[in-house]
Amino acid sequence: MDVSELISQDLKYIWHPCSQMKDYEELKPIIIDRGKGVKLYDKNGKEYIDIVSSWWCNLLGHCNPKINAAVKEQIDSLEHVIFANFSHEPAIKLCGELMKIVPEGLCKFNFSDNGSASVECALKMAFQFQYQTGKPRKKRFMCLTDGYHGETIGALSVGTMDLYAKIYKPMLMDTVRIQAPDCYRCPYGKTRDCCQCECFEYAEKSFEQYADETAAVIVEPLLQGSAGMRIYPALYLKKLRELCDKYDVLLIADEIATGFGRTGKMFAFDHAGVSPDIMCISKGLTGGYMPMAITVTTQEIYDAFYADYSEGKAFMHSHTYSGNPLGCACALAVQKIFREDNILENAQKRAVYLHNKLTERLGDYKHTGEIRHIGLINAIELVKDPASKTEFDSKARTGYQIYKKALDMGLLLRPLGDVLYFNPPLIINEQEIDQAVDLCARAIEQILGK
Repeated sequence: MDVSELISQDLKYIWHPCSQMKDYEELKPIIIDRGKGVKLYDKNGKEYIDIVSSWWCNLLGHCNPKINAAVKEQIDSLEHVIFANFSHEPAIKLCGELMKIVPEGLCKFNFSDNGSASVECALKMAFQFQYQTGKPRKKRFMCLTDGYHGETIGALSVGTMDLYAKIYKPMLMDTVRIQAPDCYRCPYGKTRDCCQCECFEYAEKSFEQYADETAAVIVEPLLQGSAGMRIYPALYLKKLRELCDKYDVLLIADEIATGFGRTGKMFAFDHAGVSPDIMCISKGLTGGYMPMAITVTTQEIYDAFYADYSEGKAFMHSHTYSGNPLGCACALAVQKIFREDNILENAQKRAVYLHNKLTERLGDYKHTGEIRHIGLINAIELVKDPASKTEFDSKARTGYQIYKKALDMGLLLRPLGDVLYFNPPLIINEQEIDQAVDLCARAIEQILGK
């Protein structure tokens, strides 16, 4: 089919995710033909820099030859097998490799097939653990405001973004919402670089009131992604770990978006030097190749489910594609590339270069409020008035207008409201950074001026 026919057939059949399909009347779907490194190419041969890693999952570039080779080798021996009472070498090897890098104390791996499913698994695991260790009152969950943990019912319940969850409120669990850190608009007049996390008082008050009925608290460590790439200090995680220990509340780390080098370290919790009780990983786990997720937990939690079958303590939670061999082969290739190609070290150097470039080019623009960063992730918050930090009217869809301009120029931005962000594959080079920053700046200039 030619491009126009493909677009017509797409609009006839496909309901795209997280989209108002009426927008597609104006901005037609772009039919991608191939990818290489940080770039995508459409059916007409036009090039796009994938600066958002295709929703944050493409870790080491599109069509990475080493991951490609691993998939090709695996598919000739085993594509899938039931993971109940059966296993396979790629899954076993993968757990061994992950044991070398996960935070201390995490040692048991429960496989699922996407990030939301991993969060559901963590919530159920925490709930059942509390029940089976003699604490049946601990049924509720705490979470941070403006958090996002996926779009299944349990995950939505502990996410507090109205954009995703508001309409489903009658279906959701009753959770305790802790006021999240907002370092750009800090009510204490502090900055994230020198504060003592004064905002942690909200967590302390919530624990004092609700800890005795709370099974677990779930957080996006250091980076609240869908809230606009909000970044907060590692000290907050240290304090939260202490609070959870004090009140016997489990700590769940949603590292789906932050894991595998995105924040400059392998996991965001590594910045804090403490460990969660349960950790959810996905996205970069397979380099963005295959849908796979893992919920990692401790020996103590695992032991609470280990008993004779007749006691009814087993974790009766399953996914058809748990431990898929193709996904495991991808994940093993990702870990091998990390070991052999100095990915983290090189990404840390590029992170400094990228932030400096963005600051030099966009820092003085009249509508740049803040350019915040952690690792290679940079977020440019555009505001109507930087002095007062007044936001644009949401009806103007300022970020969306810039997104469209950037697409025309060959840059895939996909903003979060009026927050433009860079979250590129870790293998991006300086020339590609220069090109992406220039395109972003030109798109902003066309909509807002300098």
